[in-house]
Amino acid sequence: MAPPIPLLAVRGSDGTSLLSGPPSCEQHSSFQRDSRPSRCVSFSRDGTLFGWCNGLNVSVVKSSDGSIVSTLDLPKTSLLDFSPLNNVLVTWQPYSKPKDSAQGEPNLQLWDLQSSQLIKALYQKKVESWCPCWSEDEKLSVRSVNNELHFYENNDFNLISNKLHMQKVSDFVLSPRGLPSKVAVYVPGSKGAPSFVRLYQYPVLGGPTAALANKSFFKADRVSMQWNKKASAVLVTASTEVDKSGASYYGEQTLHFLSVSGETALVQLQKNGPIYDVVWSPSSTEFCVVYGFMPAKATVYSLKCDPLFDFGTGPRNAAYYSPQGHILVLAGFGNLQGQMEVWDAKKYKQVSKPQAPDATHFSWCPDGEHVVTATCSPRLRVSNGFKIWHYTGSVLHKQDAAPGSELWEVRWQPVPEGSFPVRSIRYQAAPSELGTTQAPPTQAYRPPALRHLPATPSSKLHEEELPQNLRPGEKSVSKSALKKREAKKAKQETKPEPEPPSDSAHISNSQSEPSSGDPETDKKIKNVKKKLKAIEELKDQQASGKVLQKNQLEKLQKEDQLLKELEELQIGQ
Repeated sequence: MAPPIPLLAVRGSDGTSLLSGPPSCEQHSSFQRDSRPSRCVSFSRDGTLFGWCNGLNVSVVKSSDGSIVSTLDLPKTSLLDFSPLNNVLVTWQPYSKPKDSAQGEPNLQLWDLQSSQLIKALYQKKVESWCPCWSEDEKLSVRSVNNELHFYENNDFNLISNKLHMQKVSDFVLSPRGLPSKVAVYVPGSKGAPSFVRLYQYPVLGGPTAALANKSFFKADRVSMQWNKKASAVLVTASTEVDKSGASYYGEQTLHFLSVSGETALVQLQKNGPIYDVVWSPSSTEFCVVYGFMPAKATVYSLKCDPLFDFGTGPRNAAYYSPQGHILVLAGFGNLQGQMEVWDAKKYKQVSKPQAPDATHFSWCPDGEHVVTATCSPRLRVSNGFKIWHYTGSVLHKQDAAPGSELWEVRWQPVPEGSFPVRSIRYQAAPSELGTTQAPPTQAYRPPALRHLPATPSSKLHEEELPQNLRPGEKSVSKSALKKREAKKAKQETKPEPEPPSDSAHISNSQSEPSSGDPETDKKIKNVKKKLKAIEELKDQQASGKVLQKNQLEKLQKEDQLLKELEELQIGQ
């Protein structure tokens, strides 16, 4: 049986449409394009249903044939979502209160999708955490109400089955899968007390020993919490609005790890600066962090928070694993130039390096072969449109917004897990009429008056750090390092064989090193040999899996320079 072709929902000022996925990217034959601008669009978790609000009503249709499932008269709806098993449709509109009324109408509504009947109307003034969270079997749902968590069972929203109340629960995340369900909660610090994140397993929510894990920390105005796919661990990015040291305009961030087995840790990052992105691998066994002052570093860590692979430095601020976890894309969007680095996530080998300037959106197609990049309003109101790429760097489809119109959103249709098996990774660009957009090599600026002169090596503002394997017992060698080794080997092979020393010379050499007769030169030779010996020791440490500091890596890069200096000193003796 052939796998399904994922759909792509496109929402803009000229209406809402569904496109058949790559490579054709044509209008879906069974969906009648809605020419009215939509406020929101959403697919169900399994992709079988598609819903949108066009300012008149909320419509839900089957993705396969476009047949109508439900139509609701809710013109002000701004957000909508589906429960995991498609039993409940959730709609939200901004809360409003008439002048002559003490309280407005409930603005969060839960609907039975089969009968289109209202299950429950609730108040939800803030847009943050607007939608209730469900377990994957829908036996448990939870929402935040006045700094406490309310738990409901079997979609019965008239009865609160359990509550979690602490000093002030500011945020929570329910585990995506795995039974029994678990919940991570964040309580901000106050009056000198630290902030903390705790993990609970439902229904054990009370008592001093109820928490599965607890991690407290200072320097946190807000947090972002992410469960891995297997619901075995949580990553917590804690951020402050202001960096009191003055080192960063973006505040200060720290990354914490919590496991349901009770283990907690502060993830040790190898460069100072902001944390731009943190993503779990779909395998749940490792995660990638993009961090540090530009050019930013990207590192993959294990569940023990040990670094496994360092991608070096580059212009990047985001990371995206493919749905199958076999490919990792490191990208620089926003105020960066849209460079994307596509890596084999198992062999840590770079596949391609395309560029998508002005992109404001990136997402993987469920097939793990294609991605979409888009330039959307209101982030950018010019050059709106989207491109479908193959991960090897080829542009397969390009669609620009019509003159005078805007693109607001593009969204892939989800598919059930396992619909697309992992394919072997290709390193040759896929055929395309639109070609590829590999990033051109950047060159240093040269004033017009100097452009007729030969280029000279220029000093760089930032020293680039090369990728390196940090797994114990493994060592990755870059192409430049291999070239240097080969050149050094060739030089030694072409060097004439020295004449065998006489007996008297042998005796004097065994007793002491040859002297140049100049104490200053002898001192320089001794210092250079001492530095080379230290470099050899660093090489051994690196080969054994130890992570070297930046200053130690800089010493390794000076080996060739020191060897040349030693040779010149010895020739001049």
